[in-house]
Amino acid sequence: MSLINNNDNQSCYMALMSMAEEFRTQTPPDMRSCVQCLLASLNVSTHPAIEAKTHLHLGNILLHFTTNLDKSQSHLEKAWYLSQSVPNCEELMLESASLLAMVYEKKNEIQMSKQILTKAIEESQHWIFWHSRLLFQLAQIHANEKEYLLASNILSIGADYANMSGAHYTRILFLLSKGMTLMIDRRLTEVHPVLSLAGQLVETWNGNLQMKEALKVYFLVLQVCHHLNAGQVKSVKPCLKLLQQSIQSITAYHSEDDYVNVNPNDMFIWMPREHMCVLVYLVTVLHSMQAGYMDKAQKYTEKALMQIDKLKAVGNHPMLNTFQLLLLEHIAMCRLVMGNRTLAIKETVQALQICYGDPKLKIRHKPLIHALLGMYAMSMNLMDAAEAQLATALRTPSACTELRVMTSLNLAIVYLRNKREKELNDLLAKLNPETLPSVSQSLKAAAFYVLGLNSFFQSRYNDAKRYLRETLKMANGEDLNRLTSCSLVLLGHIFYSSGNSRESMNMVTPAMQLASKIPDIHVQLWATALLKDLYGQFGEQSRQQEAIQMHHSFSQMLINDHYQASQLPEHNYIHMANGEDLNRLTSCSLVLLGHIFYSSGNSRESMNMVTPAMQLASKIPDIHVQLWATALLKDLYGQFGESSRQQEAIQMHHSFSQMLINDHYQASQLPEHNYIHWFDSPDAE
Repeated sequence: MSLINNNDNQSCYMALMSMAEEFRTQTPPDMRSCVQCLLASLNVSTHPAIEAKTHLHLGNILLHFTTNLDKSQSHLEKAWYLSQSVPNCEELMLESASLLAMVYEKKNEIQMSKQILTKAIEESQHWIFWHSRLLFQLAQIHANEKEYLLASNILSIGADYANMSGAHYTRILFLLSKGMTLMIDRRLTEVHPVLSLAGQLVETWNGNLQMKEALKVYFLVLQVCHHLNAGQVKSVKPCLKLLQQSIQSITAYHSEDDYVNVNPNDMFIWMPREHMCVLVYLVTVLHSMQAGYMDKAQKYTEKALMQIDKLKAVGNHPMLNTFQLLLLEHIAMCRLVMGNRTLAIKETVQALQICYGDPKLKIRHKPLIHALLGMYAMSMNLMDAAEAQLATALRTPSACTELRVMTSLNLAIVYLRNKREKELNDLLAKLNPETLPSVSQSLKAAAFYVLGLNSFFQSRYNDAKRYLRETLKMANGEDLNRLTSCSLVLLGHIFYSSGNSRESMNMVTPAMQLASKIPDIHVQLWATALLKDLYGQFGEQSRQQEAIQMHHSFSQMLINDHYQASQLPEHNYIHMANGEDLNRLTSCSLVLLGHIFYSSGNSRESMNMVTPAMQLASKIPDIHVQLWATALLKDLYGQFGESSRQQEAIQMHHSFSQMLINDHYQASQLPEHNYIHWFDSPDAE
C-alpha cells in the first residue's frame, strides 16, 4: 500500500510540476497559475530535496514576477534551511542563498544580505562558479553601500581565486570590476595597473570569440570613462573608436547561442549585448557633449532611447532605467546649450520621475537634477530660483566632487550676474584651478574661464586675458570646443572694449564658426552682437546686415523658446528647491504614468509607477492621488494574484472614497459654500 501511495504522490507531483512549467513558458506566461501549481505540489509528500527545490522555484518566481517580498523570503528561507540538512544539495543551497540575499537587499535588510552571502561563500569553496558568483554579489552590495574599499578587496580575492581555479575569463571580469570600483572611489593611482593587467589578459585570452569581444567592450568602456573623467576628450578618441568597432563585432553575432566550448566555471556575462549597445551610445554621448558636438550627442541619445524603449517592451531591467536617466540628464544639458529650454525642462522632469520609481536612483541623482534645474533657471534669467537649486545640489551629500565643482562654477556666474561680490569672492577662493579637487582638465579650464569672466566684469582686462589664455591652452589641447568658443568670444569682447577692433575680429570670427558647429546659440547671439558693430566699423555693410539679421534670428528663437518653456507645467519645478516640495507634482505624474501603462496592458510597469506614487501621496498626504492609486492597485494586485494586498487596497480605496464623500456633504451644507455662486464680492451686492 505504501509503494502505491508513493507512486501516486510521485505521479501527482510530476503532473503539477508539468502544469507549472507549461504555465510558465506559455505566451504570455501565466505566473499566477504557475505559482498555484507549485503551491499545490507542496501538499504532496515528497523527498526533502524536492521540497527544497520547489520552495526555491516559488521564491524565485515571487521575487522576479511579483512585489510580494515577504512570501518570496519565506519560501527561499525554507529552501535554504532544508537544503543544508539534505546531502548533495549544495548547489540548491547556494542558489537559495544568492536569491535570499537579493530579497534582503530589496527590503533594505543589508546586514542580513551580507551575512547570508558570507556564510554561503564559506560553504562554496569547492564550487568555482558559485563561489565566484557569490563574491561578485557581495562586492556589489558593498559598492551599493559606498563601501568601496571592502568591495575592491573582495574583487581582488575573487581574481586570485579564479586564477588558481583556472577560470581565466572570470579572473579578467574580477579585475575589470575592481578597476571600475577604484574609479568610482577615485583611487586613480591604483586604476592604471589594474586596467593594464586586465587589458593584457584580454588580448592573450584564447577563449570564445564573442565572450572575448564582450571583455574588450568592458575594458574599453572603462578606458573611455577614465579619460572622460579626466577631461581628456582628445586623448580618448582612439579608445572610443576601438570601442565602437568592438560593439559592431558583437552585434554581428546572430544569437547568444554562439557561446560554445566555454569553461562551465566561466559562465558569466557582464552585460547582455543589447545593453552593451546602449552603453556604447551613452559613452559616445558623454564624449560628444564634452567635445562640444551637441548635434552628435542629440543623434546618439535618440538612438539609445529608441533602443531602451524596445528593450523595455520585452522586460524592464533596472539598468535600463539608469541608462535612460543618464541620457536624459546629459541631453538636457545639450538642449540648454542649443537654446532649446522647452525640451530641456521636459527631459529634466522626466529624469526626476524615473528617480522617484527607484529610491537608490533618487539618492544618487538628486544633486544633478537640482543642478540641471538651476542651470535651466539661469537660462531663463531667474537667478533667485537658480541660486536656490544650485545651493540645494551642493548641500546634497551624494553629490560627487566633479558635480560640486561644476555646480559651484555655475553658482559663481549667478553671484556675478547678481553683483553678490562677497559670496562670489568666497566661492572663487575655493575654485582656484591650481588646487581644484577634481582631476578633470575641462573643469580646470572652466574654472579659468569663470575667473576671466569675473575679471572682465571688473574691467581688469589684462587679468581676464591671462585667465582666458589658460582656458584656451587647455581647451585646444583636448578639443573642448565649447570652452574654446566661449573664451574666444569673451576675448573678442575684451579687445572690443579696449578699442582694438582688429584683434576683436580675429577672436570673434573663429568663435562664431565654432559656435555654429556645436551649435551654441548663446555664443552665436553674443558673437553676432559684436560682429554687427565690428563690420560697421570696417565699413562692410553687406556683412553688417547679415550679422544684424542673424542676431535678430537668434534673439527671436530664444525669446520664443523662453515663452514656450515658461508656459509648461514642468517650469514650476524650478521654484521647488526643497526635494520634499517636489512630491506632489511627482506623485501626480507617477500615478498618471501608471494609469497610462495600465491602459496599455503593461501591468508590471504600471505597478512600478503607482507604488512610489502611493508612497509619496501618503507622505504629503494627497487624498486624491491616494484614491486614484488605490483604484489602480486593487486591480493590479488582483492580476498578480496577491489577494491579501488586493483586499488591503480595496479597503483603503473605500476609506478614501468615504472620507471625500462625507467631506463633500459637510462642505456643501456650510453657508460659506454659497460664495461659489458670486461673481463679484459680497459687498458689491
